[in-house]
Amino acid sequence: MIRMTTTEKLLEAAKDIWAEYNTHPFVKGIGDGSLDKEKFKYYMIQDYLYLIDYTRVFAAGAAKAKDMETMRLFAGYTHAILDGEMDIHKAYMERLGIIPEEAEAARPALDNVSYTSYMLRIAYEEGQAEVAAAILSCALSYEVIAKKLIEKNPEAPNHPFYGEWVRGYASDSYHDENVILISLMDRLTEGYSKKQLEHLKEIFTLCSRYEKAFWDMAWEMRR
Repeated sequence: MIRMTTTEKLLEAAKDIWAEYNTHPFVKGIGDGSLDKEKFKYYMIQDYLYLIDYTRVFAAGAAKAKDMETMRLFAGYTHAILDGEMDIHKAYMERLGIIPEEAEAARPALDNVSYTSYMLRIAYEEGQAEVAAAILSCALSYEVIAKKLIEKNPEAPNHPFYGEWVRGYASDSYHDENVILISLMDRLTEGYSKKQLEHLKEIFTLCSRYEKAFWDMAWEMRR
């Protein structure tokens, strides 16, 4: 019998939720280029706000780290988000006529606040592996979504507007970052008991549900 890694167990626990991502009208609209730009603009602002708190979760992970390697990894991702992933958002916001100050002054939607509040609670109250589990759903799902969009529509990366989003999350560099996170997750949970693993599944699954709710929020432009 092949033994599953912790990450594989988490993905298996949330597979039904993840199956809904690429059938979501917002995601499909990115893939075929039909998404209303006003919806995408709303999403970009909300996701920009989300990334600010997402970075705080990584920073808390660095503070919780029990060894230098883990501390360095968590800390490195705070820079990767602030100086990398946010650049994609800033480029889109510029094209949409939004300045960063305007985005930072926007009010986060209820779904956004609920999601980030949950992740931050995990980050402040629990251990380094639990922090990694809270982070992983967002990081991995975006890669899966982007690659499935390309699988369904090979021209998706070439779309004049949405192509940059697809290319960014389907890129080799983004994949390499996720490989490091997966390795971290599996390393931190070596020797975890069944009870501890079930708790990680709970965190990962709930964050996956929040990811689905985030797409719903963006599609409906919920406040």
